[in-house]
Amino acid sequence: MFWTCKFFFILFLIFSISSFIFSVNLMVLDYSFILEYSLISLNSSSFKMVILLDWMSLLFMSFVLFISSMVILYSDEYMHGDMNLKRFILLVVMFVLSMMLLIISPNLISILLGWDGLGLVSYCLVIYYQNMKSYNAGMLTALMNRVGDVALLLSISWMLNFGSWSFIYYLDFLKEDKIMELISFLVVIAAMTKSAQIPFSSWLPAAMAAPTPVSSLVHSSTLVTAGVYLLIRFNFVFSDSLKMMFLLIASLTMFMAGLGANFEFDLKKIIALSTLSQLGLMMSILALGSYELAFFHLLTHALFKALLFMCAGAIIHSMGNCQDIRYMGNLINQMPLVCTFFNICNFSLCGLPFFSGFYSKDLIVEIMSLSVLNVLIYLLFYISIGLTVSYSFRLVYYSFVGNLNNISLSSLFEDSSSMVRGMSGLILFVVISGSMLSWLMFSTPYFICLPFLMKWMTLIMVMMGMFLGYELAKFKINYSVKSLYSLTFSTFLASMWNMPIISTLGVNFYANSLGWVYSKSFDQGWFEYYGGQNLSKFLQFISQFLQLLSINHLKIYFMLTIFWISMLLVFF
Repeated sequence: MFWTCKFFFILFLIFSISSFIFSVNLMVLDYSFILEYSLISLNSSSFKMVILLDWMSLLFMSFVLFISSMVILYSDEYMHGDMNLKRFILLVVMFVLSMMLLIISPNLISILLGWDGLGLVSYCLVIYYQNMKSYNAGMLTALMNRVGDVALLLSISWMLNFGSWSFIYYLDFLKEDKIMELISFLVVIAAMTKSAQIPFSSWLPAAMAAPTPVSSLVHSSTLVTAGVYLLIRFNFVFSDSLKMMFLLIASLTMFMAGLGANFEFDLKKIIALSTLSQLGLMMSILALGSYELAFFHLLTHALFKALLFMCAGAIIHSMGNCQDIRYMGNLINQMPLVCTFFNICNFSLCGLPFFSGFYSKDLIVEIMSLSVLNVLIYLLFYISIGLTVSYSFRLVYYSFVGNLNNISLSSLFEDSSSMVRGMSGLILFVVISGSMLSWLMFSTPYFICLPFLMKWMTLIMVMMGMFLGYELAKFKINYSVKSLYSLTFSTFLASMWNMPIISTLGVNFYANSLGWVYSKSFDQGWFEYYGGQNLSKFLQFISQFLQLLSINHLKIYFMLTIFWISMLLVFF
């Protein structure tokens, strides 16, 4: 098993470094390569396998492959003792290959192959532990993503009007086309399901039923970022009205996820909700028209979020699979290296100055401040930033400060060498990637001139969120949790505005209740009596009667003869 992990680790690492070098080369030369292979021609439509290699696709590929290589190295120790480790590693490799196909495709057909590959393999990975919770989560994930697949299939059928499915050729001269407006709307719906925007958000925390290495991969650079990447490619054809609608949804998603994470106690779900919040940030700046900034944040976020999940996995692994943060505490003394990595990622997520997240997040917020927008979006942005810092510091307080809560020291704590190796590969990039990418991607630096207060607004919100998160956590550590005073409201916020209930019961409640009525009234009621049961009774009666006739009694033959003769006399 170890050799499987080692082989794919080295392979992905080599491909990652080579694609990064190639990407920088194309960026400097301002080149793009489009490779076409014609498969079949049908009337005026031709099926082509198209591969687009430009700086964006190659850079994203290098990041995905690098994170995947580290996750595979990490999985070797995390999944140690699992009976099906080889199957798990191959599933992860299939997952990464589906993402590769999606990244390099400027063609909707091959994008659908990668898109569906991600959906199906993610289902296999979410149900990996094979218990009822995993099955439910996997089904919710798969069915939510099917909505997006349907939207993508519809856009493929509409693209038939243009004679080809390579959308990349049509983006420039079809901006005002009504058909392209419809296609872009369908693509936005597809991206919303994959990137879990409102009202499709409930599957993202549910997908935490998967093993932690999978969560690390899904939430950083593969499944949830596929929607953002597709919109970055499509961003030239969005109409203003579509952008405004999308901006509102993305901002609300960001706000809702940040609020929910402050009431959550499951370590992995808190980090999942933080992913949702960051996806909302990417989508909202994309709706404002800055697709390069969205891509910039996508890359920096991928690194620190992958490492954040890895650290969470190491903590859960060391604590005997306990995920509740109320049981943790004083981990900084027991697992110093993992906690250091975790805190660096948290600072990066919060946007503290000179960590990688700061470069993209601060730029996004300042560009938003520079735009001509209404107060609602402005407030949602800044409150969401404060909430991000708040739940991060609440998490730090619960996990690392204070005494051990309810967990005995016997089962704890070792910094496993293989897991730490996988995490150490990422930590350098978590610190330097923001600065490095800002130098690489923007040939001329952004200069944003804002009033003094607006310029400092981000840092003010960060400091306020830091204080709020720490203070809130301090008086909520014991059983008299203050949120219990308003339990209904707290539950409403923690469950993402009741979205999981709406997504499950809201969709299938009437179908299930109608099925129950049909089952009781028809299948097990009168239909049963007049249908199957009555038929079987009738057949039994007929067979018994015929058996009686075939016993060869002489009197029966005489009676039948008299019966037939009388019938003949009556009718003839």
